[in-house]
Amino acid sequence: MNGTANGGGGGPARAAESPRVKGLLVAGTHSDAGKSVVTAGICRWLVRQGVRVAPFKGQNMSLNSFVTRDGAEIGRAQAMQAQAARVEPSALMNPVLLKPGGDSSSQVIVLGRAVGELSARGYHGGRQRELLDTVVGCLEELGRTHDAVICEGAGSPAEINLRRTDIVNMALARRASLPALVVGDIDRGGVFASFFGTTALLGPEDQALVCGYLVNKFRGDVTLLQPGLDMLNKLTGRPALGVLPFAHGLGIDEEDGLRARESKAAGAPLGEEVLRVAVAAVPLMSNFTDVDALAAEPGVVVRFVDRPEEIADADLVVLPGTRGTVRALRWLHERGLADAVRRRAAEGRPVLGVCGGFQMLGERIEDDVESRAGTVAGLGLLPVRVRFAADKTLARPEGRALGEPVSGYEIHHGVAELLGGDEEFLDGCRVGAVWGTHWHGSLESDGFRREFLRRVAAQAGRRFVPAPGTSFAALREAQLDRLADLIDAHMDTAALLRLIEDGAPAGLPFLPPGAP
Repeated sequence: MNGTANGGGGGPARAAESPRVKGLLVAGTHSDAGKSVVTAGICRWLVRQGVRVAPFKGQNMSLNSFVTRDGAEIGRAQAMQAQAARVEPSALMNPVLLKPGGDSSSQVIVLGRAVGELSARGYHGGRQRELLDTVVGCLEELGRTHDAVICEGAGSPAEINLRRTDIVNMALARRASLPALVVGDIDRGGVFASFFGTTALLGPEDQALVCGYLVNKFRGDVTLLQPGLDMLNKLTGRPALGVLPFAHGLGIDEEDGLRARESKAAGAPLGEEVLRVAVAAVPLMSNFTDVDALAAEPGVVVRFVDRPEEIADADLVVLPGTRGTVRALRWLHERGLADAVRRRAAEGRPVLGVCGGFQMLGERIEDDVESRAGTVAGLGLLPVRVRFAADKTLARPEGRALGEPVSGYEIHHGVAELLGGDEEFLDGCRVGAVWGTHWHGSLESDGFRREFLRRVAAQAGRRFVPAPGTSFAALREAQLDRLADLIDAHMDTAALLRLIEDGAPAGLPFLPPGAP
């Protein structure tokens, strides 16, 4: 849309109807440019300056989601950004969440609740425009209760084929008079062309809000980059507000992809051996962040696999969550992984199923909701029968397991009927060395994680000892502080504060050709 309240085509926009929200739009030259982590870093830097700040993403597409304390489903990245801002996650921070269910459709979640399944054409063709007022209303509510709101864009604002239906990039910026900072990943190359081209493909009203650029993931001597930054300033009339160096090992929750998710051991093992964890890279994998807490343990090595030979030497195999349980189960059979997992179970070697992975381990799945496949046989390793319900379970359970306190969150349509087992396990069960639960995030509970790893090591015959002092929460806090340190050291923070407080400066030049 063209930035007006009711959509429409190109041409001059009406004056913004909404009051200005003090804040900033963190846009990007493309997906995965670093918008999520930059937003988190700015939030943590601001809160360290005494600013009451909230994160925001009007529309998110991700299979990694989280449940707020009041039972709303939002993107996991926004929950991480809320932690960076030291505020409680809220549905206001991510009013629209799209969870892909295949190549052409997504579940649409509005204000934390699923409202239906739409094709990409159906969503962009009508429903998306209807949601702009909802998105702007949530942003304004956050603006009333916080000193600043740092908004993350989606993809690129220069996706001109989607501009008429935009609710998350420049349409949002224009409605709320937000200045925009464009982030580019120099590690992929072409960053100067990307900055210039992104700006030049925006219409005049959008360009008037693009205030500067941020180079991300730079390696080397920044003085060698400076001539290019100076030329970019002359060409566009906009400065680079910083050059962030390439930083290894941040491990921060992002929205999509498994890039750089493989781990080496976080440190030398306390025992004589490491523990090897293989995670099945199933289709439509959701909440693969569940294994981040394992990767944070000294002596634990996590890798994602898609072939049976890759789990042969694993001490623990994890079947993770998925937005397509039946599709993932079929994939396991096609790859030969189903038989390999069954052999492991017969040999008493550890397997953990989480959410969709738990459902696959059961006797049967009745699914007339997600895949509409009807009744499908599971792997038969746990005495569980699963029936998919139309309503989604969203919960934040707490309890004790393996003698330790543990908490997590649940996001699933499948309702599990337990028919037995050797032991109850987080509302699921264990049979031999096979464990299953619907609880995401349970491994972030330190005592529970250590006890689980002790049992896995014993079942696997490994001389592995969990480190007694590992605190996943403390490690996450240190990572967020490290992001803020990068912002403090490598950005023009005075200019950043001026943009947040005063908005876009007047007189920014127009770069032709602009949007049609």
